[in-house]
Amino acid sequence: MAPVAYLSHRASLDHDTGAHPERSARITAIEAAIADHGRLPLERLEAPAADVALLGAVHPPAHIEAIRALAERGGGAIDHDTVASAGSYEAARHAAGGAAALVDVLLGERSAPTGFSVARPPGHHAEAARAMGFCLFNSVAVAARRARDAHGCPRVLVLDWDVHHGNGTNDIFHADPGVLFVSIHQWPLYPGTGPASDAGTGAGLGHTVNLPVPAGTDDEGYLALVEQVIAPLARAYRPGLLLISAGFDAHRDDPLADVALSTDGFAAMTHALRRVAGELDVPVGAVLEGGYDLDALGDSVVATLEALGADTPADANGGPSEHPLVVEARARVARYWPELSGRTSVT
Repeated sequence: MAPVAYLSHRASLDHDTGAHPERSARITAIEAAIADHGRLPLERLEAPAADVALLGAVHPPAHIEAIRALAERGGGAIDHDTVASAGSYEAARHAAGGAAALVDVLLGERSAPTGFSVARPPGHHAEAARAMGFCLFNSVAVAARRARDAHGCPRVLVLDWDVHHGNGTNDIFHADPGVLFVSIHQWPLYPGTGPASDAGTGAGLGHTVNLPVPAGTDDEGYLALVEQVIAPLARAYRPGLLLISAGFDAHRDDPLADVALSTDGFAAMTHALRRVAGELDVPVGAVLEGGYDLDALGDSVVATLEALGADTPADANGGPSEHPLVVEARARVARYWPELSGRTSVT
């Protein structure tokens, strides 16, 4: 197996949320699953703390200062499901810094062709000026900006497969053609965003691709979307980096949603992304988002790490090209990406 850059920091354990689904036991469960596996070729790296300038590429100073000040006061509730503690600001800085450092490894040092930043709190619900949905700073958005600003990467593809729509990432890059944001998420579900009709705005029109799926969608549906919609999009867009907002709450055992991915399903999606990344000769990095059944989370992260580190990605399963989710998505997205319909220009 090839080395997989694995970024983490003990500060993740200091974000104390109390009796909450997004809790420090998530990190403990992942580490225990990795230890039980025993054979993953991880290149362990310490996730640095993002400084204000790095965070400021995504978040305005007032938002950064508000999170810092709240933690300094000992924490408290931000909304009905988002809380902070005394250690939350540092934890969130390391989560965002780890995601950015992952990009540095993949695009700068290239010491590993793939990597995973495993830290909390998650980030994809955090809007530019608002913490929400368990999220304080948007780590994957910070990572995408790092790729653009520090490494001159002209195009970044972000696939968010967390079961909840990544509204923060969606909105941060809504008008930016330098980031192709693709989200597979249960619909309807929190936060109520991500309709199929949202395709971006201005120069970014067509660069937001929402793929809502109904409750009960299983491995077949997800893999069909990855292989028959997202892979062709990647070939057309030709990103210099592929990032995964890697939530594992789409697992069939997760208590916060109702889709039916298996552990093997996450591995199969990762293999599919590795294949298209190989075609494009670009690295793949994952940033931890949700996942609240501890056993499912640990097993799924390990399966994803195995797929990231595989010497050769598994052969294509294919996913049914006539799956209803694929047929609908290709017809809709081809308006902006004619490659999905076989045409060569938008009509």
